[in-house]
Amino acid sequence: MKFLLVDDSRTMRNIQKRILAEIGTVEFVEAGDGIQALQVIGVTADGFQLILIDWNMPNMDGITLVNRIRTTDKKTPLVMVTTESEKSRIVEAIRAGVNNYILKPFTPEGMLEKIRLTLRIAA
Repeated sequence: MKFLLVDDSRTMRNIQKRILAEIGTVEFVEAGDGIQALQVIGVTADGFQLILIDWNMPNMDGITLVNRIRTTDKKTPLVMVTTESEKSRIVEAIRAGVNNYILKPFTPEGMLEKIRLTLRIAA
């Protein structure tokens, strides 16, 4: 499996990698903002099985990235991983096309549960 981790915090991406390694053999590709993520997506021929996206990033935020991805890709599971906990933000993300929503801070168990559920539903 190949996952794209999009977060401006290298520390957060490293935490996500350690947790997601529990799923099994996973290849990780990283991007520090939405613009980098779109570049990576554009050159990755075989696509991603899952993309984790932070909301608040420089250059291009997560919700803009979700909207851009969904203009051409309706299938790849997208999970918003963010501190944005207001109900209106969650609704906005779901309407934009995310498959699941994880609030920071999260527990490893909680994150794995939501990722496994997302992958199961997408299969």
